[in-house]
Amino acid sequence: MSAVLDVVALRSLVAVADCGGFHRAAAALSLTQSAVSQHVRKLERVVGRKLVGREGRQARFTPTGEQLLAEARHILDVHDSALRRLDAEEPRTLVFGSTEHAADRLLPELATRLRAAFPAWEVRFRLDRTARLADAVDRGTIDIALLIDYLDSRPNREAGQFRLEWYAAPDWEPPAPDEPLPMVVFDEPCVTRRLAVGAVTGLGRQPDLVCEAADLAGVLAAVRSGLGVALLPSAKPRLEGLVVRDDLPQLGPAPLRVRARPGLPDDVADLAAQAVHEALEAHAACAPPS
Repeated sequence: MSAVLDVVALRSLVAVADCGGFHRAAAALSLTQSAVSQHVRKLERVVGRKLVGREGRQARFTPTGEQLLAEARHILDVHDSALRRLDAEEPRTLVFGSTEHAADRLLPELATRLRAAFPAWEVRFRLDRTARLADAVDRGTIDIALLIDYLDSRPNREAGQFRLEWYAAPDWEPPAPDEPLPMVVFDEPCVTRRLAVGAVTGLGRQPDLVCEAADLAGVLAAVRSGLGVALLPSAKPRLEGLVVRDDLPQLGPAPLRVRARPGLPDDVADLAAQAVHEALEAHAACAPPS
C-alpha cells in the first residue's frame, strides 16, 4: 500500500479541530497558516476527498474529515505511547485549555508567552466551554485551563478580567419593554448564557432565545443578521458589523482564572498564570481606544 498518513500532517489536522481554525492551529503549533493548510491538503490527497472547509475564520469538518479526525487522534495516541514505552526522548507536553472568547483575542500572544515560560515543553491548546474545560482539568486530561470563573470556590489563580457587553446589528430595534427580548446564546453548558438570561429575567423581562449556537462564529453570524442581541466579552477593535447596546442591563467584568489539574506542580501552574496575565496586559496595551 503506497498511501501514507503523515504524523505531522495528522497533528495539524487535530490542531485545526482543537483550536477552531487554521489561524489558531498555526499559532498553537508555531507554524505558518500556509504550512497547516498544506498539511491538510496533503491528507486530502491521500484520502481523495475534502476534509475541511472554511466559513470565515472557522473550520468546518466534512463527514470524511470527522472520520479521519477520530482516526488521527487514535494514531497519534498509539504513536506517542510507543515513543514513551521505548524511552525515546521527547519534550514534556503542557495541554492548555482556553475559552473561545479568550482565544479569539489572545491566542497568538498567549502561545508566545507560554512557550517562553516553558521552553523545554511542547505546548498544545484545546478550546472549549468553561464548564467542559473545568471538568477536563479536574479529570486530568488538560493540564491548565483559562476559565471565565464567577462562582467556583476552588483556589484558582487570578489571571485578569473581561468586560461583558451586549452586541446587536446596527439596525436592530428592541421590542417594547413588556415584550420578550430576542437573544442569541451559546448552547449549554455556557457561563455567559446563564449570565445573560439572569440579567434579563432580573429586570422582570422574559428572554426569548431565538438562536442557540455551538460556537462564537455562529453567535456572531446570528447577531449580525439581526435575530437578537448577545452578551459577549468586550472586543478592541470592535466586532465588525456589530454595535454595543448600552440600553440593556450592564454586568460587571467577567473574572478570568487559571485552574491546574490535580498533581501539577505549583511552580508550573504559577508560571502559566503569569503568562496569561502578561498576555492580557499586552493585549490591553496594544488595543486602540474605543
